[in-house]
Amino acid sequence: MSAQDRCLSLIKYLLFVFNLFFFVLGSLIFCFGIWILIDKTSFVSFVGLSFMPLQIWSKALAISGILTMGLALLGCVGALKELRCLLGLYFGILLLLFATQITLGILISTQRSRLARRVKEIVLETIQKYRAKPERAAAEESWDYVQFQLRCCGWKSPQDWFRVPSLSSNESEVPHVPCSCYNSSATNDSTIFEKISLPQFSRLGPLARPRHSTDLCVVPENSYIYREGCEQSLQKWLQNNLISIVGICLGVGLLELSFMTLSIFLCRNLDHVYDRLARYR
Repeated sequence: MSAQDRCLSLIKYLLFVFNLFFFVLGSLIFCFGIWILIDKTSFVSFVGLSFMPLQIWSKALAISGILTMGLALLGCVGALKELRCLLGLYFGILLLLFATQITLGILISTQRSRLARRVKEIVLETIQKYRAKPERAAAEESWDYVQFQLRCCGWKSPQDWFRVPSLSSNESEVPHVPCSCYNSSATNDSTIFEKISLPQFSRLGPLARPRHSTDLCVVPENSYIYREGCEQSLQKWLQNNLISIVGICLGVGLLELSFMTLSIFLCRNLDHVYDRLARYR
């Protein structure tokens, strides 16, 4: 066997092994998404995420798992069977994904201010129309989860919630905020706040932990709520995780470039193998 044949065999089996790994990874992601869909109750109690956002994320995981499995299967079969059509399709899909990622990166970097304004508009609209329309419940529950995870309240400050018409109470002039604003780590006293339920939404029962309830918490004068707005928390999170995000993006991009290089090299050099086989016939 010549050095070129050994090199092609090495590339073929490298491509096969790597894509086999991603096929298994995609199947695990798919199974995880299906598991969340089937066993929503335990995941809701564990992560504190409401049913609607959790259902969306589980479906997204399942779909991404299927796509990963399909792409990896193309690479595995194309490399192992030396099928140029499958290798070409595999290369084309990877190239499309890579170009899409580059385009998104350019758009995000050049349209940062516009994107920030749009995010601000969406968040403020969600706050202003909080509990006003049942069809917006998924977005509202997702924002509740953001507030709980980032330990923040409102966009600029908790004052954003005090001006929401749907949170006004006829019984008291005390302002109201969602329970996700409540800082449970600041005190062990759970009786400093009470709950109210708006007419268009059913009450979910006793509040075991603020993040699991769609009820609203009454905010006393010296209440234990997060004082920082989520705008500052998001900026801090991005600054603290910027290196990790950029590293992951670069790693994924280099991995895609490596797979594209291997697949196109194997695809182009299969002519040499076919010619050699034809001479032995």
